[in-house]
Amino acid sequence: MKNQHLFNYIISIADNSLILGQRLGELCGHGPTLETDIAGTNIALDLIGQTRNYYQYAAKIQGGGKTEDDIAFLRLEKEYKNVLLVEQPNTHFGYVMGRQFLFDVFHLLFMNQLMQSKDDTLAAIAKKGVKEVSYHKRFSSDWIKRLGDGTPESNAKMQEAINDLWAYTDELFDQTEADKAMASEGIAVDTTKLKESYYKEVSEVLEEAKLTVPERKYFTRGGKKGVHSEYMGYILTELQYMQRTYPNMEW
Repeated sequence: MKNQHLFNYIISIADNSLILGQRLGELCGHGPTLETDIAGTNIALDLIGQTRNYYQYAAKIQGGGKTEDDIAFLRLEKEYKNVLLVEQPNTHFGYVMGRQFLFDVFHLLFMNQLMQSKDDTLAAIAKKGVKEVSYHKRFSSDWIKRLGDGTPESNAKMQEAINDLWAYTDELFDQTEADKAMASEGIAVDTTKLKESYYKEVSEVLEEAKLTVPERKYFTRGGKKGVHSEYMGYILTELQYMQRTYPNMEW
């Protein structure tokens, strides 16, 4: 049972990075400037690299000859456990940066705690990735400030994105049965303890960017239970195409 809980926990972490990396990959060649385009692509590559580390470990735990490719490409939609935030579409650049920022703040808090995990492999993955995630947060935070405190149009578009994406933030702190089991053993991060710091940091950046912090009592959730938005099927269609068309391809 412990191995199953550990496997499920690793998958839930990795799926966030995989799906967000895939979303950012869609923008390769479509950034507003060359520098920003390359930065976004590099962030996508960072996330996919972290995903590989997690999936390699998960495949080792699962056994049965499974590989990272099987886990990444050959699951059904309901078997992916990423939060809904990361699968939201690239509506416009404000949404791209808003989604990235709202995830990055959480991700850095999470990685700093995962470095303390009693699982040596997870701790090592976190130590390797925390510098990357720190840069991601700095990059997206800077864009939030530039767009929010820019022109009236950029402020309006950035506020629109934050208002719409805010509904998905609370799910970041939901805990599954596997999360709770692993947290009790000192392996997983107790994400409920990150919530206060998260909203404090996010609010400070939004206020500096002259953006209004949304007030919302009800939030949308379900991704961590495998219940996804209508966008997930389209993401997986592109993500899984090569592996399902040409089986046994390798990264």
